[in-house]
Amino acid sequence: MTEKPDTPLLDTLVSASDLREFSRKQLRQLADEVRAEVIDAVSVTGGHLGAGLGVVELTVALHHIFDTPHDRLIWDVGHQCYPHKVLTGRRDRIRTLRQKGGLSGFTRRAESEYDPFGTAHSSTSISAGLGMAVAADVKGEARNVVAVIGDGAMSAGMAYEAMNNAGAMDARLIVILNDNDMSIAPPTGAMSAYLARLVSGKTYLSLRETAKQLTAKLPKFLHEKARLTEEYARGFWTGGTMFEELGFYYVGPIDGHNLDHLLPVLSNVRDTTHGPILIHVVTQKGKGYGPAESSADKYHGVSRFNVVTGAQTKPTANAPSYTAIFADTLIDEAHSDERIVAVTAAMPDGTGLNRFGEIFPDRLFDVGIAEQHAVTFSAGLAAEGLKPFVAIYSTFLQRAYDQVVHDVAIQNLPVRFAIDRAGYVGADGPTHAGAFDTAYLGTVPNMVLMAAADEAELRHMVATSAAYDLGPIALRYPRGEGTGVNLPERGEVLAIGKGRIVRQGTAIAILSYGTRLTEAIAAAEMLATFGLSATVADARFAKPIDTDLVNQLAAHHEVLITLEEGTVGGFGAFVAMHLAHEGAFDAGLKFRPLFMPDIHMEHASQTDMYRAAKLDAKSIAATALLALGDPKRAANLTSDNLIG
Repeated sequence: MTEKPDTPLLDTLVSASDLREFSRKQLRQLADEVRAEVIDAVSVTGGHLGAGLGVVELTVALHHIFDTPHDRLIWDVGHQCYPHKVLTGRRDRIRTLRQKGGLSGFTRRAESEYDPFGTAHSSTSISAGLGMAVAADVKGEARNVVAVIGDGAMSAGMAYEAMNNAGAMDARLIVILNDNDMSIAPPTGAMSAYLARLVSGKTYLSLRETAKQLTAKLPKFLHEKARLTEEYARGFWTGGTMFEELGFYYVGPIDGHNLDHLLPVLSNVRDTTHGPILIHVVTQKGKGYGPAESSADKYHGVSRFNVVTGAQTKPTANAPSYTAIFADTLIDEAHSDERIVAVTAAMPDGTGLNRFGEIFPDRLFDVGIAEQHAVTFSAGLAAEGLKPFVAIYSTFLQRAYDQVVHDVAIQNLPVRFAIDRAGYVGADGPTHAGAFDTAYLGTVPNMVLMAAADEAELRHMVATSAAYDLGPIALRYPRGEGTGVNLPERGEVLAIGKGRIVRQGTAIAILSYGTRLTEAIAAAEMLATFGLSATVADARFAKPIDTDLVNQLAAHHEVLITLEEGTVGGFGAFVAMHLAHEGAFDAGLKFRPLFMPDIHMEHASQTDMYRAAKLDAKSIAATALLALGDPKRAANLTSDNLIG
């Protein structure tokens, strides 16, 4: 390249392969430009900022050293990938991040050949990378596979399962541990960088292999002594003994913001034929942006913000969030019951349990990104008479399904599951949608399932969970603010398996499970303008369902519509099975279940997603009109609705 140092290099970049022609000086300039680009883009879109800022230099170095996309590069967790997207042909769309029709906030195979694997959930990269490395061997292809794992993802057991397997197979796999909170070890300056270059180089590796061959001819006890001596000597200077025990060759720690340190180490590792290698890179989350560096969460996830001041533009809330209501209610219950404890899997802020921990620090347990462990740990707490509330997003609870079945439900232990982010979540898209929990938990014996229709109902359901000691119980609630209803001072204990009528009608019955209740009421009001009287009921429970309420609605209405923020096989299916056994369909009941469609819906606003799913008021009313044989008025009703 012949550009002057002050020429904007990003403007000259066509693809990541262009980086391989850049000088080290140009790479430093490019890193500064990428960081500025990411800050400016996220100020417009919102999203995950801090983690991406911490890997800017690492991203530049990786694309400079490795032959991407032929060499596979996996980011874990995928929200670190914003600089990667800027460098891989998506800069012109970077300000569409997390917007409807725009770029995903995570890596996504369908989006770019530079994204070989989707990683919106954490700790999956080493397993996927090992599969790719083995596939390359089977196909006789020469390629590097690099998994960058960080932002807490190394705390999950799956990462160690994969490393153990990779080490046993002696697979050709490069793992870069992005240690962005210095939780393992800090880099030790020039000596650390020198040792990293030394032990990753061909000379050291060749000498090491030669020594192995020589010592292999020694008597067994001397061979073992020699091996331990070499491991101890290297571990004394560089650390990494745990990773060595898993079969990985450890290099580091090195400064992840210093290209003079990164480039030679990555080059050495690229050129070696050694088996699995782990490079320990220490980075600073939020690096290069003052407000992020000084923030407690390093601007992990942000709304739109002012680049100069860092001030975030958050929408004015009309009501407290469901997450806040859950946390405040749990605190109220914990004041009167010292057996209540709370468990989170690395999400104390996201689940609101940080508020619980401020008041009851000895009763909050953050187990890291380890949902399986969180559930079984909670089962152990329950077995000893405590009342654990394990708060996990719906999409992450999927990772612990066996533990829910085997360790909780079969033993009928009273673990309380607080399932946050139920339904569509908006900008985080299909990987974070709370679509499946009603269906997958509803198949489990001994499980009680509840869904709050509003904030007051959520308070009642937290109180109900606290009082329920007969087995596992789960309550679900969505992302975002509530409806603004008046809150009771304390939650009341609900009768298990009993719903409620909120509006009485005659011709049509709408039975809602969850926060679509407000849309059901709005639909009933629309139907009234057509002279159609509609009953609206809040199911409250999906398991056990209120069979008396369902039978009453079926017997006294021509049409019965079920409504839920969950996928096929959930609440509507449970109601349909009951009605089939009761012979309600034989009597001519028109039954229409409304649920999240059987697709992975792309990111957009929550409002747009529910319209597309036909779970808004107009679509509910149109469903009733169609069931009554009135397609013309149904079409007119939804003619201006943005249903896709």
